[in-house]
Amino acid sequence: MSTRADRRWRWMVAAVGVAASFVYVTAQQPGTPAQIPLDPDDIGGVVRSAKGPEAGVWVIAETTELPTRLIKSVVTDDQGRYVIPDLPKANYQVFVRGYGLVDSQKVKGAPGQRLDHTAVVAPDGKTAAQYYPAAYWLALMDIKKGDVPEQEAISLVKECLQCHAIGTPGTRTIPTTLGTFSSSLEAWERRVKVGQFGQMMSATFGRLGAQRQMFADWTDKVAAGAYPMKAPPRPAGLERNAVITQWDWAWANGTRADAVATSETDPSVNANGPVYGVYTVGGRLAVMNPKDNSASDVMLGASQAETANLRSLAMDEQGRVWVTAANPPNTPRPAFCDAEANPYAKYFPVKGQTKQVVMYDPKTKQVTKIPTCVGVDHNHLGKEADKPMYFGTNGVVYWVSTATWDKTHDAAASQGWCPSVIDANRDGKITEWTEPDQPLDPKKDRRIALSCYSIAVSPVDGSLWCSGIGANDNQLVRIERGPSPPQSCKAEVYRPPTSMNPAFKTGGTSIDENGVAWVGWRGTDQVMSFDRRKCKTTTSSSDKGDSCPEGWTTQQMERPTFTGTSFPSQAEMMYLSHVDRHNTMGQGKDVLVSGTVNSDSLQLFVPKTKKFHDIVVPYPMGFFSRSSQGRIDDPTTGWKGRGLWSNTSSYTPHHMEGGRGTLPKVIKVQMRPDPLAK
Repeated sequence: MSTRADRRWRWMVAAVGVAASFVYVTAQQPGTPAQIPLDPDDIGGVVRSAKGPEAGVWVIAETTELPTRLIKSVVTDDQGRYVIPDLPKANYQVFVRGYGLVDSQKVKGAPGQRLDHTAVVAPDGKTAAQYYPAAYWLALMDIKKGDVPEQEAISLVKECLQCHAIGTPGTRTIPTTLGTFSSSLEAWERRVKVGQFGQMMSATFGRLGAQRQMFADWTDKVAAGAYPMKAPPRPAGLERNAVITQWDWAWANGTRADAVATSETDPSVNANGPVYGVYTVGGRLAVMNPKDNSASDVMLGASQAETANLRSLAMDEQGRVWVTAANPPNTPRPAFCDAEANPYAKYFPVKGQTKQVVMYDPKTKQVTKIPTCVGVDHNHLGKEADKPMYFGTNGVVYWVSTATWDKTHDAAASQGWCPSVIDANRDGKITEWTEPDQPLDPKKDRRIALSCYSIAVSPVDGSLWCSGIGANDNQLVRIERGPSPPQSCKAEVYRPPTSMNPAFKTGGTSIDENGVAWVGWRGTDQVMSFDRRKCKTTTSSSDKGDSCPEGWTTQQMERPTFTGTSFPSQAEMMYLSHVDRHNTMGQGKDVLVSGTVNSDSLQLFVPKTKKFHDIVVPYPMGFFSRSSQGRIDDPTTGWKGRGLWSNTSSYTPHHMEGGRGTLPKVIKVQMRPDPLAK
């Protein structure tokens, strides 16, 4: 069956007049280098080109014969050998993709079969570059100098990456379907106004002023024949051990998304069970069941308006899914949010946007809606006795006690929040304080401005850690809820020392089993760790956050960088971070996993080796992950019983390889001990 992806990519093979891959089935030849024992549910073989065995290239098997489309990818070893393990019974289209190659022709195969492939070397660099991640193409952009300061200009370009990749075929060119224009800048002015988020894109683009010409110059450069001259490195080392499984799910216009497979506090929750996802368009949960390879959905309200703009989700220890959502139109502010009897409202009133939390119980199929007092965002489960579900927001840290809710079903009694006040007068407690826009008073404490995009919970002491995503956000805030909130709430603020600059636009934060905070910086693509145990002091008389410079360490992966900047800034962006505290990737505890927008990959940093590894999702091109999560399905079966779950999260799935109608994907990454393990 010919798919859109087939038609879109087949032209490259036809253009260079390559021959089809040769496929054959052979008996095992004991003692020969090509010997590859296979189980009945494996496909394996050897990949060779005219240059010999092809190491570090992907072999990809795809089928549409299951309830939902399934794709499985592996990497060849140093002899060009591969094994695709544990394939459900079906017929597969199998092909080879790799940097320096063009795709081989898809050939039919089935589990238990040996398929050897003849890889096709790209005839020139420009043809090879069509398979490079978007970052390599975006790095051709010159960051222009002008009225907008360089740091802000870089931040504005990267704001685009918060929603979709830039540098894909659909973004590095001006499609003819957009219309006819007198200049490329005029075309860009039109392009950013198209679609349901056109108003937001146009506003971001407009803030660049005259410097927005950099986008027009970039596409003109590509149209004139420019392409990335330096090829990405092929997978090496443990990157070749990755087994990547993908399933179609959700709907083509779902836009931004998150997914959850288990509980953060116990990775065995929901073992072998469905994966759940939310998309901003649709008003329902996407569901993918790996047991039968099926995809479905669950309506969370009678209409989409009841649960619009689904934003994020988490799973509690009972396997229930907690989702943040916008309120239906004209929803009044809950009275308990401002009631005199509410101790949190009396201590520190909160105002502004409100949202709701929607809880879905897969066992009972029941949907429950809980009103909140703030605009709740990315949520994470705590380990305290009241089982709080913490939420990212601005100004405060916020929680819903799931234990209290289960006992009382009282929204007011179940919720609370902490303002971000540091012990500036160093008396050991929080009493009176000055506001962020007021002068410091040495006799008073100090409230600091708080942007808590995605809250992180320490498994050591339950402390809460926050970072923001604004162009000038460069702080990490720690908040203790304490034994009797809100009076016991206390904050600390930390910023990296100037010697580590530039460091701006923080992003995802996650905490390892030792209480070390890991932060991905969206502006400069650095990974920083902050170890509070190293601090000589954790208190400060000001809000500068300079009390513990010794707590910071920085790491950075080599990536394509923009040209024309005074400091290196990479043409990609880390989204949220996840510390693999339960060793679901088999690389030891506390491996940091970051979704890297524009690089088709998940970026792994292994602290014990201080090395980065790039786990690329090779097909379809355009993989964009916001978050990930490890689950243990069976602790007795080694790598087969463990895996890291993620999903495609782009606002524009039609920018992915395959074009219009392409469905988002659920992603499972497993790390086996070697490239042929089965």
